[in-house]
Formats: sequence, C-alpha cells, structure tokens
Amino acid sequence: MATGEDPQQQQRAEVVERLNTAGRESSAVTVMFHSAVAARQGLGATETKTLDLLQREGPLTAKELAERTALAPASVTGLVDRLEGKGFVRRVKHPTDKRRVLIEIRQERLTDLEETFADWAREVGELYEEFTTGELETITRFLAGATERQRRAAARLADG
Repeated sequence: MATGEDPQQQQRAEVVERLNTAGRESSAVTVMFHSAVAARQGLGATETKTLDLLQREGPLTAKELAERTALAPASVTGLVDRLEGKGFVRRVKHPTDKRRVLIEIRQERLTDLEETFADWAREVGELYEEFTTGELETITRFLAGATERQRRAAARLADG
C-alpha cells in the first residue's frame, strides 16, 4: 500500500479489481459454454441467444429483434430464416395488426436445449444455496446494472 493511502480505499480497489477479473472470466466462459451448447444443437451462438431472448420476452417483430440484438435488419432476416429452417421459430401474423409479422419460438423444439442446460442449472441452483437472500439481492442488483450499461454500450457501438 502506498504511504498515506486509506486502507479502505485500497481494499475497495482490490475488490473492484477482483470483481472485474471475475466478470471477464465469467464472460469468456459464458461465451464458450453457449458456443458449445449451440454447436451441439447445430446452431450458432447468436441463434441460441436469440432463442433465449424470444423465450424470455415472447414473440417479437424482426424490427424488435434487431433493436434488442443490435443486429442489422438484414442480418435479423437471415437469422430468422435459419432458425425457421431448423424448426426453432415460426413467423406468425400479429394478432391486432395483420401487416406485422411476429417471430415466435416453437416450444416443442426447446426440449433438447433445456436438457443441455439442465446440469449447469442444477449446479447454479446449488451455488445459490451458498448465499443469503440479501446477498442474492445485491448480486442481482449488480448484474442488472451491469447488464443495462452493457446494453447501452452495445447500442452506442451499433449506432457508430
């Protein structure tokens, strides 16, 4: 520690550094894990993340998919074509605006994907047990904040 440096500031700096390192490691491992899951299903990583988005948010238009994924509209069209060709999604008419088309997930095709995630989900469930409810709330708040900031950064990059 440098002379005159506040021990609490030093400790905080060390914790932030460890957190940044852990976040980078988690990000890298997450990409590798999702790539392995995607490969097992004959999908690309972007395809599996799009399926995850549709599973969490429900049917979306191609424009909404482009906005949420920061992909160009033409890229989204190709992405949806591939997912539809593999039987994971279908295009359906919007219930109130027949000019619009929604991309909806085919739930029956997700069984294989869910089975692929089952071991990992079980292990994460065991990890949750190592933390108090309050600690989990803090972790959730941090992850939500970090995710929102990353979403904004991705949007800025997409906007050029």
